[in-house]
This record gives sequence, structure tokens and C-alpha cells, in this order.
Amino acid sequence: MTLTPHHDGSALYVSDDAPQLGDTVRVRVRVPVGFGPLTAVRTRSNPDHEPAWTEAERIGSVDGWEWWEAPITVANPRHGYRFLFVHEDGLVQWLNQSGLHVGETLDSEDFALVTTAAPPAWLHRSVMYQIFPDRFARSAAADARPTPEWAIPATWDEPVDPVMPGRTQQFYGGDLDGIIEHLDHLQDLGVDLVYLTPVFPAESNHRYDASTFHHVDELLGGDAAYARLIAAVHERGMRIIGDLTSNHSGDSHEWFRAAKGHPESVEAGFYYFTDPECTRYESWLGYDTLPKFDWSNAELRRRFYEDEDSVVVHWLREPFGIDGWRVDVANMTGRLGAIDLNAEVRQGLLRAVTSVPGERILLGESTNDAQSDLQGDAWHGAMTYPSFTRPVWGWLSEPAREPYLEADGSTSTDPWFFTQPVGGIPRYSGTDVAAAVTRFTAGIPWRVRLGNMQPLDTHDTARFATNAAPGTVPVAVGLSMTLPGLPVVFAGDEYGLRGADGESSRTPIPWGTEDDAGVAERIALYRDLIALRREHVALATGGMRWVHVSDELLVFVRESAEETLVVAAARSAVVADVDPRALAGIRDASPLFGEASLVPADGVVRIGFEGPGFGVWALPGVVVPARTA
Repeated sequence: MTLTPHHDGSALYVSDDAPQLGDTVRVRVRVPVGFGPLTAVRTRSNPDHEPAWTEAERIGSVDGWEWWEAPITVANPRHGYRFLFVHEDGLVQWLNQSGLHVGETLDSEDFALVTTAAPPAWLHRSVMYQIFPDRFARSAAADARPTPEWAIPATWDEPVDPVMPGRTQQFYGGDLDGIIEHLDHLQDLGVDLVYLTPVFPAESNHRYDASTFHHVDELLGGDAAYARLIAAVHERGMRIIGDLTSNHSGDSHEWFRAAKGHPESVEAGFYYFTDPECTRYESWLGYDTLPKFDWSNAELRRRFYEDEDSVVVHWLREPFGIDGWRVDVANMTGRLGAIDLNAEVRQGLLRAVTSVPGERILLGESTNDAQSDLQGDAWHGAMTYPSFTRPVWGWLSEPAREPYLEADGSTSTDPWFFTQPVGGIPRYSGTDVAAAVTRFTAGIPWRVRLGNMQPLDTHDTARFATNAAPGTVPVAVGLSMTLPGLPVVFAGDEYGLRGADGESSRTPIPWGTEDDAGVAERIALYRDLIALRREHVALATGGMRWVHVSDELLVFVRESAEETLVVAAARSAVVADVDPRALAGIRDASPLFGEASLVPADGVVRIGFEGPGFGVWALPGVVVPARTA
């Protein structure tokens, strides 16, 4: 790759990532020696949609890079800026989050400072572990609980039934005390942030059709068990967040039951009824069991997030004290045709979360392009798939096209790919992966990008391992732990579990198999890569530069003043040469993970893999010239 100027939102380049309106922030850009000669470097902001300019000052040169610095006065809650380079020969170039351009660029892809309060520092340094409560672990106490009427009971070693009604009603009886009994496993893995899918009473195994938000399902052990779990997690120095549906409730929810057929009720205004009798209504994707909330209703807002004991606040306070929320279907919340109240709702949710003393987070689900909602006004990050999960699948999958059952009982051999009707998993190159990562993060402020969840799979997807090409699981897991964002482990990935789609991936954890050779190897892989992530702060908050991008190999650095980590991911046997100016201090490289080679040779740095693989090396930190005035 040709060396080009670089800037990102990390501390190397931005003096303050949590400014207030009116603050002056100093921003730096590094330019490779020989890129010019330049007659000017400037920043262009767009406060109140009218361009404003500042002049950058050259502050010095080190390790083959010239550094320039400019002041920016923050004028808007989201203050975008880009860099302008004027060459001596008349060439004009622009640098924004999507790269270096000739010709003007989109405001939406500018670097951005945001003035909302920053999320707690622990968010960006965490590794998340997602638990689907019915399938994680079952305590002895579960044996005494009656099976609910809606459920189809299953023994722990019984295969998941992917056909309706078993798809949503098969019931294994996992509970919260079962999770407590296995927290040592999580601690041994090294994860420090536990995310539970919903724990409220419902009429399904997934519990996204809550019948109340005020109590924990007795089938899970009730409120007391939830308080015990939260306390046990906190005692181990870990954190825990809940899952809340802001787009809809279940049709058995107490609010909906009070509303349906009762147009005179207060709760009738909570939903989008389409007839005077309040019997027909809008729902999530047409599923009658999931009636959609109408967020124009003041009483709904009061009960859900505005009141001191609203749903959102209730579980953040003692005796519970969860550390935040992941909000389901955040992208559709408040949106219906011409209606769009999404910003109002998400900002209200943030006010509720930050009203409780302590450091808590708010994450929103937005499964496709999330850029328009991730501008720093509310969500600290999102569960989203196009900026990491889907491109990595496309690069590292080799489906065997094994048949599996759909919800209606029909058989499919097209590998599941996020419900996209594309006939299986698209085939991507490494170049495609890098382009997708850049494209889907170019419109997101750096600070928010660091909070975006990076799962290989979740309870809503097939398991990555189901279609992974031989030898590529370590590559995929390694990327999830080292690219900017919040790594996510879906419970069971570390056991090598498989699943053809989002329902059959919800497999009970096979406790007791930890000493089996394949399982032990996979657990060790996760433990080692999580430890790597946790031990090197540059992987959490450091800047990121692509160093080499090709069809078979991706190389990037995560860098800070304290350390630089070189990360290489290969799909196959490959050798590539990298410009040594991109890797200052390469002769002091120390291997941290993997068996790849990284050798300075004949004016290049040669990186090689004998097959699919993942490697990480430590280099000295980035030296930034001291500003003299």
C-alpha cells in the first residue's frame, strides 16, 4: 500500500474526545515524508452548515512522518471536520474517515467530535459475553418449577428444534442461578462484561415478547435470583447489562392487555391501533405477538424511561444495579411510515441511564447500516453487522451446503446469511473486507465506533464455525479482538458449537466437555486472544491504520504513544512486503500471538503465513514531535 496521510479519533491525534460546546480541540495529522511538497494543510469544519477553516502548523518530523496540528473550536453537538492538503504543484486533496480524496467529500464522512458525555472508560476496554438464559445453564432449583403452558419441555442434551412451534417454544429451563454456578468459567475466559438477552416473563423461549417489564421471570428464579446474579458478577470485578425491547412489547404484556379492546384506557395510547375498537394494531414485521409502541404518548414515555422508577431506571438502581442496557430493535423504535421519533426516544433513554449515579452504558441494536443513528447523541455503540460480521463471514467462510430445517419444516441447503436472499454466503476478498469496514464506519464518530459490538455471531445468527473455512476460526476471533470496537463472544462459541441459523445456534452449553481435545483447544484460543485484548490498551483505544490490504492478507496497526501492535490476518498461505516506514521500530518487534513471520529484509518488511493464520507483534509506541509554541 502507498503511504498516505493519517488521522483518527484516538489520543494520538485528538487532544480531547469529550469536549464541551465552545471548547478548542487540537487535532493532528501525520503525512509521510515525500507526500508533498505541501504549501498548506488546513482543517475544514462545517458549523451550522457553513464552512469554517483553520490553518495547521507543521510541528516536526519523526520516523518518516511529518506531523501537523490545527485548532478546532467545537460549535455543534456533532462537529465534523476534515483535512485539506494543498500541494506545490496545485494538486488539492482531502482526508476524511473514508480516506484520501481528490475533490470535495461528503460531510457525513467527516471526522467528528461529539459533546455528549463520554461513555465510561470501561466500555472500550471490555470483552462482552452474551448469554441466552434458557440455554446457558440449569440449576437444581429449576427442577422444582412447573413447565409453563406455552412451553415444549426439552432435556439439556436434546437437539434444538428449528421448526415451529418448537422454534420459539422449546424450553430447556436454564436459569439465573445456573449462570451464577458457571461464572468461574467466564472469569477463566477473561471476559468482563456479561450481556443477558431478556429476563422478563414472556410466552417464548427468547423472551422478547415480554408480559411485564417490572419483574424477572419466575422460571429464571425471579427478582431475587437476578439480584444474586448481579451481585455475584460485580463481586468478580465484572459488569452486566440487560436487554430491553423499546420497539414493542408482547401481546400478553399487562399494558397491551389493558389496551386491547379498551379504547377508553390510558394504555390504548401506548400502541398503534388501527380501528376504533382497539382490536387491530401495528406490530413488529407483522407478528401479532409483538405489538408496536407509539412513542408520541407521554404516559408511555413516563413509565418507560422518564419517571424516577421507570422501567429503564428501575433495574439500574439497587437492589439490582445492572450496568446498562442493550436495546432491541433500536433502529425501528419510534419509526412507522412518515413518523420518526427515534432520536427523541434514544435521547430520552440516555437521559434515564445517566440519571442514575454510576458509570453505565447504552447500546442499541441496528443490524444494518447504523450510521445515521450513531452520531453521538445517545447510543454509546450498537450491535450491528455490516461493518465487521458480514464481511468477515464472506472472507473466511467455505460452506459445505449441508441441509437444515427452516421454521416451516422445509429443507434448505443455502447457507444462512443474515436473512439476505442472496443464495448463501457471498464470497469476499480481503480487499472487500477492508473496504466494508471503512465504508460502514466512515460516518460514525470515532468514540462511538469504539463502542460498536463486534460479534462473530449472536443469538440471532448462525454460528460462524458452521461455515468457516478450515483453519479460519482463529483468524476471525483474532479480528474480533483487535479491530476497533467491542469484542463479543456468544456463549458456546468457545465450545465450538455450530448452528445453521439464528434459532438452531441457541444450543445448550455442553458443560463437562471442557477436557475434550477439540473443546479444550477452542477454549484456549478464546482465553489467549481475550487476554491479548485485555493486556494491551492499544487494542481498546489506540488508533488504527491499514498497512497492507490484499485478497488473502490484511495487516493493520493499533497504535498509541505507549505501544504499537501489528496485526496480520491471512486466509491462506501468503507472503507480502510492507513499506518499513509504515512500521516504525520494526527491528524491535516482539511476537505476541501466532506463528507467522515478520522479518525486515532488503528495504521491506516481509510478512508470511504458511496457511490461514493470525499474528500479532508489539512495537514501540508512536513518537509525536513536541509542539514548540
